[in-house]
Amino acid sequence: MKKHYDFTNSVRNPYAKHLKKQVTLRLGIDVIKYFKVLAGETGIPYQNLINLYLKECAHSGKKLTLKWAS
Repeated sequence: MKKHYDFTNSVRNPYAKHLKKQVTLRLGIDVIKYFKVLAGETGIPYQNLINLYLKECAHSGKKLTLKWAS
C-alpha cells in the first residue's frame, strides 16, 4: 500500500447521485416483521426487500386504494 496516492486526474462518479438516499420512515411493527421473515426466507436484507417492493410499485404506477370506515 502506498503512503500517498495522486488523485489530481480523478473524475467524480457520474452515477453517484443515482444511488440511494437515506431517509427516515415510520413503519408499523407488523410491516417490519413481515419483511424480516421474508428476508430470512430469501437471504436478502429486509431493507433491500422494502426498497425493491417500493421500486416495483413506483415503476408499475401502482396506486394505493383507501376505503375509510364510516
